[in-house]
Amino acid sequence: MRPDQFDFDLPPELIAQHPPAQRGQSRLLHLDGRDGAVRDLMFADLPLLVAPGDLLVFNDTKVIKARLFGEKSTGGKVELLIERIVGPKRALALLRASHPPRPGADLVVAGTVPVRVLERRGDFHLLEFQTAGSVLELLERVGSVPLPPYIARSAAPEDEARYQTVYAEAPGAVAAPTAGLHFDRPTLTRLRERGAEIAFLTLHVGAGTFQPVRVSDVEQHRMHSEWYSLPEATVAAVARTRERGGRVTAVGTTTVRCLEAAACGGALRAGSGETDIFIRPGFEFRAVDRLLTNFHLPRSTLLMLVCAFAGEQNVLRAYRHAVVGGYRFFSYGDAMLVEPSQPRDRGARGG
Repeated sequence: MRPDQFDFDLPPELIAQHPPAQRGQSRLLHLDGRDGAVRDLMFADLPLLVAPGDLLVFNDTKVIKARLFGEKSTGGKVELLIERIVGPKRALALLRASHPPRPGADLVVAGTVPVRVLERRGDFHLLEFQTAGSVLELLERVGSVPLPPYIARSAAPEDEARYQTVYAEAPGAVAAPTAGLHFDRPTLTRLRERGAEIAFLTLHVGAGTFQPVRVSDVEQHRMHSEWYSLPEATVAAVARTRERGGRVTAVGTTTVRCLEAAACGGALRAGSGETDIFIRPGFEFRAVDRLLTNFHLPRSTLLMLVCAFAGEQNVLRAYRHAVVGGYRFFSYGDAMLVEPSQPRDRGARGG
């Protein structure tokens, strides 16, 4: 497979730069992966597409204020994007500077907080923050929301609430699980009133989610690693759904990655750990029956995941339909409800 197989033309004006005025006011494109048929709906229609006994699984990760600005001891400007907090005062970060600092270099962030560069780890630097509190406390006090690179503006006050799901609980992500941004509390209530069950897991989305595929052979691409936790309660909810013949809907590609990583041995198992699972066409899905997701970047691994689920040609035709129809793309954009290209044996798989 080549990355250009997953390319499409996207007018820049379709890249959403702001969220809709209210959550849930987005459009919803319903794609049937069996025949490629699409329907133009509104996100408010989603509960009508959910049957009693279905299960929706959400990623409850919480976006941290991961972007910091500072300067090197030489006076040069530096921008930090925290990838992962690894200790009370240590974190892995991407550094942007005219000349990247070497291990042993000293930085100052937020005007007064000293930071020591300890070592280089691939694309990231291990940093030690010489602050009275924890790194997380420092970020909450002086950090800013790490908006994606395709949003061509600085973070605004609205982003602190809108680039966060209403059910976010576990701090650690540097990018939002964007399919969940559409949901407000009334929509969650409507889903439960329809007889659907709701469950949660955690996958801390890393900056690598925006990493482009730089190799000519997709099979050679190596995914970034992300931490996840799948609770016993969610595994039990999946098992109940299988027993009653319901469907498991993953809300977002991050939820898919967590569930499928936890099911790669056959049965779905609770636990926590790291996953670098790369889902592309040819992947056998074991845990997920439906996918709710946003529209993704051309040539991206997230688009490849959706193509694996519903068929490459079906998805790319649906994307062309969305472009012609003026759908809004990416994090603050519209949503897709995607049915699989192959029928699932919903009664055969347990927890």
